Amino acid sequence: MVFRPRDLADRMAARRKPDDGFLRETFTLPRAEARTTARDFFTRFPKAAYMSKVESWRELPGGDIEFTMRRLRSAD
Repeated sequence: MVFRPRDLADRMAARRKPDDGFLRETFTLPRAEARTTARDFFTRFPKAAYMSKVESWRELPGGDIEFTMRRLRSAD
């Protein structure tokens, strides 16, 4: 049974498996650590080779940042 809109969104997101060739990682971190993690991600997987990007992000009520990074599986 769904209690909150967020529960429904989580359930629907879990079912959805995008088949577009991208790998996605979702993080929930304090703001400073989120910035460091995103920078490290772009260092490891450069935009030019992996088409890396921050796909979505939001600030949670406690001040943490939830964000999803996206990249191609491999660079040719």
